[in-house]
Parts: sequence; C-alpha cells; structure tokens
Amino acid sequence: MEQTPQSKSYFARTMGFMGFYILLNIAAMAGLLDGVTLPGRWVFAGLLGLMIGGQIWATLVMIRDSDEFIGSFLARQFILASGLSMAIYCVWGFGESYAEAPHLPSWMIYLLFWLSFAITSPFARRLNK
Repeated sequence: MEQTPQSKSYFARTMGFMGFYILLNIAAMAGLLDGVTLPGRWVFAGLLGLMIGGQIWATLVMIRDSDEFIGSFLARQFILASGLSMAIYCVWGFGESYAEAPHLPSWMIYLLFWLSFAITSPFARRLNK
C-alpha cells in the first residue's frame, strides 16, 4: 500500500520527536541526571513534555492535511480517545483518593490516550456512516 505524503510527514515527525524522547529517557536511566539540580531536572521534564507535545502536533497536522474523509475520521477518533482516556484516568484518580488504589505517574495518560485511540477506531468508523 502506497503511503500518502501526509502519512510520510507524520511518520518522519513522529520518529523525530519520539526518537529524541527515547534518547532523553535512556540518558536519565543511565544516570545523566545524577547531580543535576532541581531547576535542571524541571528543564529536563519540560523537554520530555515538549517531545510529547510535538508528537501530538504531528498528529494534528496529519489530520488537518488529510482529505475530508480521513481527516474527519481521525478527528473523530482523536476526540473519542481523548474523552475515554480522561474518563478512565479520572476514575483511577478518584480510586487513589477514595479507594486506596496505587498511585500512577501522570505521564501514563499519554500511553492511555494512544491505547484509547486504538480502541475507539471501530466506534469512530461507525459514526462515519
């Protein structure tokens, strides 16, 4: 199957942002942050957040630049996944507050979003008819 120019651009942007994201995390696991002051650690956390924001931007650009059918399908899927992941994460947060659920790091919402994006695909497709 031939890739569209939009999907090629999306792939390149995603690999760039997520490649740097992975390198930053590997550096942290290798001890690069040892001895770094608290303000420096906040800068590091901000860089990781920028990489995630960049990948989301790449997705939104692909939605914008795609044809009407694909763009509307992906936008619908993005909205459904956002709502589902926020609802699930809020339930977990209330579980932490009121039911002694173990704490999850906040960055897990990003993983949950992409899992929700995959799960909502059949529902977004159904709404398209």
